[in-house]
Amino acid sequence: MACKKTTIQTAIRWFLFHCEFEKRLNTKTILAYTTDLKQMREFMQQYANMELINQITPDALRAFLRAQAVYRAKTVKRKMATVRALFNFLEQEMDDFLNPMRKIRVKIKIPFILPTVLSLSEIEKILLISYKKKNMKMQSNKQKYEIAVRLVAIIELLFGAGLRVSELCSLRLADIDLNEGIIKVYGKGGKERIIQICQTPILNAISAYIQLSKKYGQYAERSLFVNSRGLALSTQSVRAAIKKIAKEAGIEKTITPHTLRHSFATLLLEEGVDIKYIQTILGHSSLSTTQIYTHVSSTHQKLLLRDFHPRRRLFQTTSNN
Repeated sequence: MACKKTTIQTAIRWFLFHCEFEKRLNTKTILAYTTDLKQMREFMQQYANMELINQITPDALRAFLRAQAVYRAKTVKRKMATVRALFNFLEQEMDDFLNPMRKIRVKIKIPFILPTVLSLSEIEKILLISYKKKNMKMQSNKQKYEIAVRLVAIIELLFGAGLRVSELCSLRLADIDLNEGIIKVYGKGGKERIIQICQTPILNAISAYIQLSKKYGQYAERSLFVNSRGLALSTQSVRAAIKKIAKEAGIEKTITPHTLRHSFATLLLEEGVDIKYIQTILGHSSLSTTQIYTHVSSTHQKLLLRDFHPRRRLFQTTSNN
């Protein structure tokens, strides 16, 4: 590759090809890279009418960084990481390319925010209302009943296995073994993990939906959760359904599918499950990612300090003042 006459658009196209077909990154990552790099290219054109990749300077990148101040710190960090990945790729592929990112030291501090977590009673409310809706729809519209059965299976699986919503929507019939009670999940980076489902209600909910959705086909590669056209259910549809059912259950917190994953992990931790096992179940590459769940809810903290604090075993005093 020659650098001198390479346009920014061409360089981006080479990089995205490398990510998709050589690194085999997932579709969601490729889409994020495409969006971030398009924004960078458009900024460079407007900032200084830059069309060629070797025209981009450290000052131009600093200006791009300042322009990202309108976004959250986590978003800015991702965008700059994408740009850095592009230039690192070009540096390896082009002998005459000078990487402008080497002159920049970007340190973006992301504020630590505890995830929203549902209590066991709140989880129960959501499950109860979802089963109630399913039973109510049984005698009415068949399509609405199918949607209700699907929602029950989705909620049971999100909470029962701690899945990401993207993992849930990418499940195929071949990934489910109801007899053995196992689910094969493909996580971030194409990493595969096996999750054991030991709770009968979860298995029953999945089985009921599979039976009801046979009309969409029973071939192994079929998506487990499908829409009315037999196509894979979108993550947006799942998010909307979870938000709606949580509201109907009277939950005032902002609830997403990821909230069920957070709740699953936190409640397991409170039950005394080793964090390393939770890391494996969630599919985290690093234990540091899982450690966000080591926070203890205020209610559980109160119970712990009330019932297990060592001071309770020492002498008691009374005050007459």
